[in-house]
Amino acid sequence: MYATSLGADGAQLCPLQPWQAEEFLAHVDRGREFIGRFNGLPDVVTDVASAREFLTAYAGKEAADAGLIRGIRLDGTLVGAVILRRMDVTQATAEAGCWLEPAAVGRGLVTRAARLLIDWAIRERGIHRVEWWVSAGNAPSIAVARRLGMSKEAVLRESYLYRGERHDEEIWSVLASDWVEGTRADGV
Repeated sequence: MYATSLGADGAQLCPLQPWQAEEFLAHVDRGREFIGRFNGLPDVVTDVASAREFLTAYAGKEAADAGLIRGIRLDGTLVGAVILRRMDVTQATAEAGCWLEPAAVGRGLVTRAARLLIDWAIRERGIHRVEWWVSAGNAPSIAVARRLGMSKEAVLRESYLYRGERHDEEIWSVLASDWVEGTRADGV
């Protein structure tokens, strides 16, 4: 397996493939309630077949150059992921996202992983604009957007119906010119 180091703590960013569906389901199960506070993943990934279907969809997106998923591993255990939910190379736009299980929170894993993912999208794929859509109540994810040097652009009031409740969504973004000049993958 090909992995990229996320730092001295041994954390790694790794591909996730459909053949890893059982491990992916176990990860979602460990964090089901925590992840599900703001993310619909636990409602979609409920058994091995749906886990495989989810990972297969992302394998298809990656093959079509339209998105991707990378797992975050800590001490060899899958504890989270970062994604490009959508990527439009023609328009040079992408939307990044993430999740972690509770045991991995507070270590800076998402910030480090998202920084690598965004840097790759901008430098290697020529993406001009990367967005981060987040529930206004998800303070940790908003903090990641800030640490990544993103700018808050909008609040879409009560735009997202989730589990019977309407949530405000914030849209954060970074442009390639800001990324290259300021927030780089190496933290410089």
